[in-house]
Amino acid sequence: MSFRVLICDPLSEEGLTPLKNAEDIEVINTPGMEHEELLEKVSTVEALIVRSQTRISREIVEAAPNLKVIGRAGVGVDNIDLDAATEHGVIVVNAPDGNTISAAEHTIAMLMSLARNIPQAYNLLRKDKWERKAMIGVELKDKTLGIIGLGRIGAEVARRAKGQRMNVIAYDPFLTKEKAEKMGVDYGSVEDVLKKADFITLHTPLMEETRHMINREAFQLMKPSARIINCSRGGIIDEDALYDAIVEKQIAGAALDVFEEEPAIGHRLLELDEVIATPHLGASTIEAQENVAVDVSKDIVHILREGNARNPVNIASVSEEVMEQLSPYFTLSEKLGQFISRLTKGVLEKVNIYYAGELVDHETNPLTRNTIKGILRLHLGSRINEVNAFMAADERGIIINEQKTTHSRGFTNLITVEIQTNEETRSVSGTLLNGLGPRIVKLDQYSVDVLPAGNLVVIRHHDKPGAIGKVGNLLAEDQINIATMQVGRTDLGGHAVMVLTVDKPLEEACTEKISQMEEVRQVHSLQL
Repeated sequence: MSFRVLICDPLSEEGLTPLKNAEDIEVINTPGMEHEELLEKVSTVEALIVRSQTRISREIVEAAPNLKVIGRAGVGVDNIDLDAATEHGVIVVNAPDGNTISAAEHTIAMLMSLARNIPQAYNLLRKDKWERKAMIGVELKDKTLGIIGLGRIGAEVARRAKGQRMNVIAYDPFLTKEKAEKMGVDYGSVEDVLKKADFITLHTPLMEETRHMINREAFQLMKPSARIINCSRGGIIDEDALYDAIVEKQIAGAALDVFEEEPAIGHRLLELDEVIATPHLGASTIEAQENVAVDVSKDIVHILREGNARNPVNIASVSEEVMEQLSPYFTLSEKLGQFISRLTKGVLEKVNIYYAGELVDHETNPLTRNTIKGILRLHLGSRINEVNAFMAADERGIIINEQKTTHSRGFTNLITVEIQTNEETRSVSGTLLNGLGPRIVKLDQYSVDVLPAGNLVVIRHHDKPGAIGKVGNLLAEDQINIATMQVGRTDLGGHAVMVLTVDKPLEEACTEKISQMEEVRQVHSLQL
């Protein structure tokens, strides 16, 4: 059997070598096609490769009856309709490792340029100004580099910074003190990094939890001599707050490769002498362009020949029979993962998932993947899905156990998710009730009946008279209406839990007021 692969965007010729060397693959290299031409050509191919220029829409996917795989020579897949690809059984792959070195090197280049005022000095020379005193910089030796996000790129930056004889302190939601020691870096919270670092570099995905994580409050924690670098994603830094922080001398400067809106032509940050910037060049090297093409080409060869993918980014295809059996449980499994991950503190080390009742006779691996996706997305964002969830967990040293038991505690079906961190162990159990859908029926040792949806408030408290009323009064003061309430306890006057469904999310000030109640041990406000 032979396969046809259509190249839709300009790619490194060397990067296409794995495809060209495959005798059973025909490469059709026609970048820059108009939409109508692309619609015509996809009708006969088994694979597509794109970069960022070509958009693979639902219309294109539906016009390709033989399509098995779409390859993105890069990381982001915003230009590919993942839902359409998944619905039609098309695997989507990308190349997450190909630009790691280039991005890390660009970060170090920006770090050095920021420390020594290199772009500013060059611009003065072009204006025939020889101003050495005005361009005095700082050395990197013995300075502290703070890294927020110690994934592939962050780790490479740490290695290079240590080569410059810098001290490194890092925060990552999956970093423990033991892992930090092995890497030769100091372990700290986000606040520790912001307070202690002379230079701060960001290497975290952009999602709801990280959008504007570097805000006015964050700048107030930094040293006046601190400088910040962002070669990750625009939107992690509140750019208005950054502008004010520099103007008001809260920090000394910034180096930016990414902006919230691009192209950032005319951005007021570019008017500041303390800011240096590049137009999103983190992955723009000859080697990176070749690497991403090689990686995605190799993956496509494997998929076309064997059906397995190294870097899939959408849902793996399963048989219709398995999907029919499991589909009612997908929402429940993901919600359980989302729920318990938002209640647990510490660095995730182990996840135990127990299936009971009628689920014992089913293939539950897809549900386990779905649960892990729900857990990891809290920190890693929407790039985590059912296919790559196990790989992401393995990269971070997270152990996953799946077990089946006949002990269903009277429920027809039951899924229990137990999370172990370096600080605590917590669990949640859920079931499907006929006609009512997913329900959380147990939280830790407490029996409850909670719909895992909407705005929830989870409070661990001492079982004392008046505690529930006080919480209700505090919510009423903030015009927050309680839709449902569930209270679970094991012993009269002991510890208890209450789970509230409310009409809108709690503001931080309201959460703080509840947490300061004498009876309250812990408060969590979350959205499912």
